[in-house]
Amino acid sequence: MAKKHIITAVLAIVIIAVYFILIRAKLKATMGTVPIELTIGIISILALLTSFLIMVVMIIITIGVLLFTRKKAGIKPWILKIRRQLIITFTLLFMLGIVTVSSQHMTYTPPIVCKGGKVVSGSIAELRKVKLNGSNEWITIRGKNKDKPILLFLAGGPGGTLLSATRIQLKALEDNFVVVNWDQPGAGKSCNAVKVDFLTPKRYVSDAYELTKYLCQRFNKKKIYVCGESWGSALGIMLVKQHPELFSAFVGTGQMISFTDTELYDYNTAIKMAKENGDSKVVEKLKKQSLPPYYGNGAVLKAWTYYSYLDECMQRNKNIWNSGYSTFSEMAGPEYGLYDKLNYILGMIKTYDRVYPQLYGIDFRKQDEKIDVPVYIFQGRHDINAPTEFVQEYYDKLKAPSKKLIWFEHSGHDTWRNENKKFCNTMINVLLK
Repeated sequence: MAKKHIITAVLAIVIIAVYFILIRAKLKATMGTVPIELTIGIISILALLTSFLIMVVMIIITIGVLLFTRKKAGIKPWILKIRRQLIITFTLLFMLGIVTVSSQHMTYTPPIVCKGGKVVSGSIAELRKVKLNGSNEWITIRGKNKDKPILLFLAGGPGGTLLSATRIQLKALEDNFVVVNWDQPGAGKSCNAVKVDFLTPKRYVSDAYELTKYLCQRFNKKKIYVCGESWGSALGIMLVKQHPELFSAFVGTGQMISFTDTELYDYNTAIKMAKENGDSKVVEKLKKQSLPPYYGNGAVLKAWTYYSYLDECMQRNKNIWNSGYSTFSEMAGPEYGLYDKLNYILGMIKTYDRVYPQLYGIDFRKQDEKIDVPVYIFQGRHDINAPTEFVQEYYDKLKAPSKKLIWFEHSGHDTWRNENKKFCNTMINVLLK
């Protein structure tokens, strides 16, 4: 038996060594590592859960035998089985720990390759950790030519991560920009970069400013472009308002204007649409949880009731193209280790609960009518999450060196997903031509 275990262990080590030394490097260009490593992770988790459940069943049976027979001799075989299962469970837990730690060290963003599969000369594709205000935060840097203009993309949330999603959806931008995507503190790979109690809008702006200075210095640029979606669009406005000298232009999409008014609008719109659709359970649930805004633990879960319903309505809207998206496939991206994949969800929950209530006082229609950089808003005509009338009202009041409100007629809240080809082409034409 011991020989079999030794042979199995040696064989496993050889297979792992061959995979890392000979196979993995070749799979990176095509992201072929994803199904292999994700499968290993899932199998490890399922094996541990199964082993734990078996042990629980054994304990229940042992207790039952003891209660009904009241003979210690009758439970001895079961105690031995529990002991063996306990060893198996701890072994699997140890293995899952190794798999998780390894996955965190094996993350990467795929290289930029040509049609023949070779890495494009002069291109850049990095997943890197940068220190911003003393905290380690993660970014991806991707472009076919590292001398092209820098475009910083600010994800929504707070707590959202789009390292994988934007790489897929906005690939065309890599021809004309060096696209930088930032996992903000409290999100994805940067989930624990800053203690949640210290997360404030001021901290986000400060970190974004530090990141911008880093990018300007590294790529020898005086200014960069910045694009923000949803919460990122609000962060973008605050950023360029405070530091216009570092930015050539700002692009907002799914543009947030007033957080309190938006929450009330979304809540009431969800009730109205649910009534029209005959979804009485949704109406009842929304009325029971009362009007927003919400504060403290559980705020995101309450808001999610109408967010998710409105999202479903937008997905059913035939005027919106490419309305569906797969959260699982985006989480599966090689940019995220197993621990990152967990934080993909948990980060959004805990960060939203902490940060979102701090945004309720923001209304750009009253606070930021003048911005000293060109402003371009890419807005989905059928956006419900960021009400289009608020965007139009803000745009009409906005004073900037140049401005343009561009409507995407087949988009909801996610113009960069719904009409990604038009989004990329418009970005290039507006900013570079």
